[in-house]
Amino acid sequence: MSGPISHHQPDEESPNDAVEAPVTEDQKAQMEQAYAQMRRKLRMTRLAEDIGHKIMVLSGKGGVGKSTVATGLALSLARQGKKVGILDIDITGPNIPKMLGIGQIDLHVEDSQIHPAEGPHGVKVISMAFLLEDPDKPVIWRGPIKLGAIQQFIGDVAWGKLDALIIDFPPGTSDEPLTVAQSLPNIDGMVIVTTPQEVALLDSRKSINFSKTVKIPVLGVIENMSGYTLRGMTKPNSEISVMGPRGVPIETTSDENGNWSVSLEVFKKGGGEASALEMGVPFLGSLPFDPGVVRGGDDGVHRIVADPESDVALAFDRVVQNLMAELDNSKDSAPTIL
Repeated sequence: MSGPISHHQPDEESPNDAVEAPVTEDQKAQMEQAYAQMRRKLRMTRLAEDIGHKIMVLSGKGGVGKSTVATGLALSLARQGKKVGILDIDITGPNIPKMLGIGQIDLHVEDSQIHPAEGPHGVKVISMAFLLEDPDKPVIWRGPIKLGAIQQFIGDVAWGKLDALIIDFPPGTSDEPLTVAQSLPNIDGMVIVTTPQEVALLDSRKSINFSKTVKIPVLGVIENMSGYTLRGMTKPNSEISVMGPRGVPIETTSDENGNWSVSLEVFKKGGGEASALEMGVPFLGSLPFDPGVVRGGDDGVHRIVADPESDVALAFDRVVQNLMAELDNSKDSAPTIL
């Protein structure tokens, strides 16, 4: 007679006896990427404390001198003793380093952070131009790669303490400004650059409407290339007649020393102010057309640096004074972008 059949149950495996699967290279890469993103987000949050004002400079279309204006704003602020940085977000067409004469500088990286280059008046600069081995080779990146680079420019840069960060964008209201608006905490507002041309004014209105969409205030509109001043000397208190751009003579009188000047409306005048009034946003001022600005951009010596007492430099000072007044008025109401 056979006895009862017994089933032997093996002892349950204790946690100490479990064998952990080895971490794959892909898993390591994912963990490192997650850690880097976490550090980047923490640094982005810290920017709200380290940087006093964060100002986006946009234009609805190209060719209005937006990068020149952004550089001029930074230099004018720095001349007033402010600690200033410029973040060149134009990935495919970065021009800021060339305009400041620092295009050949190699960036320094330490502790996973990029240290900005330093331009005139101590302005700190970060730009894609510093990372291009061949300046003539186009940057052909799809959206996600481009946006990832922008987030690195924001979160992986050791800006230190700044009074103001000027952010220069490519023309339009596409991925770049939207990414910055969603990534950078506590942006103070946008500055819209236009010219008196009707086409530029139409596009500037699009930029203003974009600001309403992302709920970031417009600090003001700047009208660039607004009139060209001719100067000369003749007999004191003499009548002068200069033929204007549309064939209309412009009359003036020389002063007691024989000096005279007239302003020619090369691209019309006053459209930027009218557009700002129509859209209900501040007008920060006009900047005169000056061929020296073009030469300065090519030579790497901005007009403000080459001639601090020029009409352009003084006009930038007035614009910056108005901009600081707007920042003071809006500092209590600036939104937090989450």
